[in-house]
Parts: sequence; C-alpha cells; structure tokens
Amino acid sequence: MTTADAAPPLDGITGARQELTVVLPARLHRAPNWAEGPFPFELGSRRTDTRTRSTYFAPASARALYGAPGRPRRWHLPLDVKHDGMSLLGVELLRAGTARDPEHALAVLHFSVERPLLPVLRTLAGRSSTIAEEPLAGLTGPFAPAVLLDGIADVQDPATPFAIARPYTIAFLSPTTRHTPALRNGPEGELPATADRWLWQLASRSNAQDFPLAPETAEAHLKDAVRISADWSALILRQGAAFLGHRPDVGEGDFYGFGALHSRTVYLDALLLGSLQRDHIDELTDELSEVFASPRHLARRVAALERNIAHFRSGYWRQHLTAHGPANELLLAFQNQHRLPARFNEILAEAADYSRLVQTQESQQISGALGVLTILGLPLGTALGILQVLDDDSLSHLLIALTLSVAATAGVLTTRYGRLVLSSLRGGEGR
Repeated sequence: MTTADAAPPLDGITGARQELTVVLPARLHRAPNWAEGPFPFELGSRRTDTRTRSTYFAPASARALYGAPGRPRRWHLPLDVKHDGMSLLGVELLRAGTARDPEHALAVLHFSVERPLLPVLRTLAGRSSTIAEEPLAGLTGPFAPAVLLDGIADVQDPATPFAIARPYTIAFLSPTTRHTPALRNGPEGELPATADRWLWQLASRSNAQDFPLAPETAEAHLKDAVRISADWSALILRQGAAFLGHRPDVGEGDFYGFGALHSRTVYLDALLLGSLQRDHIDELTDELSEVFASPRHLARRVAALERNIAHFRSGYWRQHLTAHGPANELLLAFQNQHRLPARFNEILAEAADYSRLVQTQESQQISGALGVLTILGLPLGTALGILQVLDDDSLSHLLIALTLSVAATAGVLTTRYGRLVLSSLRGGEGR
C-alpha cells in the first residue's frame, strides 16, 4: 500500500450514523427482573425480538443465544441516558455459564455516538488521548457497569480466566458525502484502499500512531474484511469489530438504518456465539492441562472432560449457524481470529489420546485382577483337590494346605510375573 493510499485520520471525523455496542464479561449474581429476550430494536414495522431473530439461526444456536421457554438466558433493559456526546439506549445480559463457572455472563451495552467515534473506541481500548484538552467518553459516570448492573452482576476482574483485557467493541459508521476516503467511485466503482484503513482503525480501536500498519503486511491484516454488499464492509479482529459504509448516508429511510439494525442484532448475536465458543474452548483447554493433576483419578477426569466436550459440541460448536451468508462469514472470521477451529481440533486429539491411555490402564488392571485370581486360586485349588482325592477330612491337614497355598502365592508374587500383576492392578505405577 503506497503513501498515496494513506487514510486521513479518523480522530476528528463524525459519521452520518454512528452506533456502538460494547460487550463485557460479567459474573451474574441473580436473574434480573428485566424483560426476557434480546433487546428488541425496531425499524419501521420490523421488531427484532426473540422470535424474529431466532429465524436467522439454527435451533441449537438460538437456544444458546436466547434460551428456551421456561429457561431464559437473556434479558434486556431499555434506557435513555445521555452523557458526553453518547446515548445509552439499553443494556442486555446473556447467561454464558460453563461447567466450571456457572455464573459467567456477558453484558452488552448499546450506544449511539454523536461525537467522533474513534477517540471513544481508543478510550475503551485503554489508549492515551490525543486531544489533551477534551476528556474522552468511556464506561464511567452513568455508563459505569457497576452502576448499570448494581446488585445483578459484577464486571469480572481482568485476572479471571474468561476476562478480556478490554471491552469488546462493535462499531458502525456510515459516511457523508464529505468522507470520500470511505466512498466507492460510483455505485459499482472500486473501493479505495483508504476505506479499509478506516475500517482497520475502527475495528482495532487505534489510529496510525497507535498501530501503524506496515505497507508490507497491510494486505494480510485486511484480507479478512467481509464485503457484505457494495454498500458496506465489516472487519472482525480479536478485540473489536467494525462496519463501515461505502456510499453517502442520506438520513431517514436510508438503507443504513437497516444496516445499523443488523450490526447490533443478528450480526452482534453471531459474534456473541463466537464469544461463547471461545470461553468454552478456553475452559476445555484449562481442563486438559489438569488431567494429570491427580493420577489416581485420571479415569474420572477424562470421563468428565469427554462429557464437557460432548456438551460443548452439541450446544455451542457451530461453524455454519444460519442460511444468511454474512452472519456465517462474521462468525467464521471471529473463530479464525481466535484460532477456535484449530484449538478445538487439538482438544479433540488430546482428549482421544487420554481416553486411549485410560482404556489401556483399565485393560491392564483387568488383566492384573485375572492374574491375581490365577495366582491365588491355583495353589489353593491344587491343595484342596489333593485333599479331596485322598478323601482327607482332617482340619489340621486343611490348615496346612491353606498355609502352603498362601506361602506358594506369596512366593509367586515375588517373581517377575507376580510383580507385573501387582503393577497392573496399580495402573502400571512402579514398574
């Protein structure tokens, strides 16, 4: 990418339409007394409630995102809080409990932004301000999660396994006629390279000073951009996602109203499903690392691991969640950013190895038990058989026979074969 392709800075630019969704890991203390289901945004006669959004997803994915009758997993609370050029429209909570952390949840905050969007994103990413005289908006004051979720949930400590270093952000920006770096050259014209630079800045929550893309690697960083249509594109990164329009937004009634709606409903849900998958895979990875923490309980640990893997596969692991292409592409992009398919395949392979190890140990223990029965039974059976043949009913002779059998058994157990049998009973330890 040449110097001529360098994108003008986004720090001072306000789009025609700017929406922001912030996702935070949280610990759920109790089910909130909010309305059940996802936040039902409306556009004209369209209402994106649970029933409408479930039609976009496979049944298993819909249950993971919205719950089932009598078993809610998601709640929402409409709000109207304005502060520092931002408006908080509502809050959602998604129960995302796992086997080890049943209280795990995701908190979702929906904003509209009326000031330059990139500085807000940079603040949420923990980057320093480039406008020293103007304080930047963040999750403080009336937007503080501790205030919004008081008594219901706590935002997790960054040291906990599921926490992400900073909030995950999903930004939507539609341009005006002045924002030529983002616009196509005509309805079917080529997309300028500067458009992807803006898209990168929004998704990475960084400007050229924070993270200057090297010309040699810029195309690799941007190769996963999703071209939803000629009108807009998306880019999914590890810590953020962005949607950017490529023609001027004319305001009320424009397509971008529908685009913004999709970015914070169906497309948000695809990314939330990816977050659930990531959290479960993180837990399975941690569980794998502890399989040998207690060798005596190896079989039990491996059995529990296999149950958790089966539960994850049946309820969460989807790479094609809908017949609607863009949502699938966004989920796949999220999975690729976190290497989820490769990590899950590694988990399956490692769990299979541990399962074979347990089966081998169990086979050895069964063989050992049969060997012990043979060692104990052969001398005793021989002695009793001799007494029976001799028709000897003497108690003293019987005791002598039993003593000789025990002695013979003890002698056999001191041989190499006997030691192997005892070792097999202990699962192979001490050989």
